[in-house]
Amino acid sequence: MKAIFKLSALVILLSIFFSCKPKPHDPLAGASRKDKNGWIYVHLEGSPHDIGYQHGYLVAKEIDTLIKVFQFYLPHTTNKNWAWYREAAGRFMWNKIDTEYQQELIGMSQGLRAKGMNYDSLDLVVLNANIDLSSYYLPQLMNKTKPGSGDNRAPGNCSAFIANGRYTKDGKIVIAHNNWTDYIEGERWNVIADIKPAKGNHMLMDCAPGFIHSGDDFVITSSGILITETTITQFKGFDTTKTPEFVRARKAAQYANSIDDVVKIMTADNNGGYANDWLIGDTKTNEVAKLELGLKDYKVWRSKDTAIIGSNFPIDPKLIKEETTFDVNDKTSSPNARRLRMEKLVAADYKGKLDANTGKTIEGDTYSAIDNKNVLDRCVIDGHIDQDPRGEPAWNEGPYWPMGAVQGKVTTTDLAQKMQFWAHMGHPSGDDFLAKPYFAKHPEYNWMSPYLRDMKAYPWTLFSAK
Repeated sequence: MKAIFKLSALVILLSIFFSCKPKPHDPLAGASRKDKNGWIYVHLEGSPHDIGYQHGYLVAKEIDTLIKVFQFYLPHTTNKNWAWYREAAGRFMWNKIDTEYQQELIGMSQGLRAKGMNYDSLDLVVLNANIDLSSYYLPQLMNKTKPGSGDNRAPGNCSAFIANGRYTKDGKIVIAHNNWTDYIEGERWNVIADIKPAKGNHMLMDCAPGFIHSGDDFVITSSGILITETTITQFKGFDTTKTPEFVRARKAAQYANSIDDVVKIMTADNNGGYANDWLIGDTKTNEVAKLELGLKDYKVWRSKDTAIIGSNFPIDPKLIKEETTFDVNDKTSSPNARRLRMEKLVAADYKGKLDANTGKTIEGDTYSAIDNKNVLDRCVIDGHIDQDPRGEPAWNEGPYWPMGAVQGKVTTTDLAQKMQFWAHMGHPSGDDFLAKPYFAKHPEYNWMSPYLRDMKAYPWTLFSAK
């Protein structure tokens, strides 16, 4: 009887021991991926490391391809190879990245390795900071060696607006944006990231594979903050001792609870990289703002009754004079031509009518304020530089360069409060870019053929945070 009792007691003790043993941590718990209408929707949640691991694991193939695109493309366009960019990122960027984002990047590299992709955290820093490095840091070095040789390298990307008050249909906020970039990378800028971190705001944003920030930028958050931007064309200035733009942009999305918070985070320890006109909204107060952020200069405009546009033009005279080579009088430049059209649509034609549907229409607009007709070129809101014999000298891009609008996003206060926005992959106008006929017409760009592929226009799709 004693033996039976001892055996029973041992069984009970063993069952208690094994039931109390913690289960192995699953870094993929709660994460998911769904492909829809050209987009890759991913839900990521948990600690910084887990969010990174989930992103790396679920989007491994696309991250691998995008890194290979840059490894191929940057030597052609900047005469610097991937190793040069890695060295720069390791020398002055890694130590300026917040610990939680270092952990996210490390986690992403481990997720990639779990899928057989051999990349480390520095590869991912270069990916996230490719604009800072190629369009701001490198041109700065070029100008030090030969003054003027690095000019016109700052990108001119995106057409956007934010409006409220008398300008919108319901008096609340409407925000819209389309992303202009080289098709070779932009056709792959197709991730909808639904990120629920252990600390900070729940975020829904578009991004490129492997980005921990939006990058182009379009973000809505659980704190009611809406953020987008357009780049300041022909900007010059960079400070290697300060915090990279992608870190500040992610931090603003994750931790800002007001327009003031966004301004404070973006201007603190600012390296000048990826200098933008930031359009910001707060659905809690129905206020919108514009932060024009250079390196030395910045200025803020804010209102509860306005329509603010962005198409890569700066407006602060001090910033223009001190930090750019931008020509405000060149009405045929893409930024200035689009400004004319955006002002007419947002502040006049659609005043009092702005909503999600009119936002979609505006972001797909192909009417030229210069030619007074519908065309596909550099001067329209939904840009098609691949069809423009002039190219865009302001961005150092030659005739028919394969670049333009690659996707669009729109949301409103009512949608954002439900953590939703509309997204369109490909030209918002509905036009397809087809690689084979393009190369037949423009064999001078055949060198891009290993990675430049078709960019189909998909329908507008509503995405919701999980």
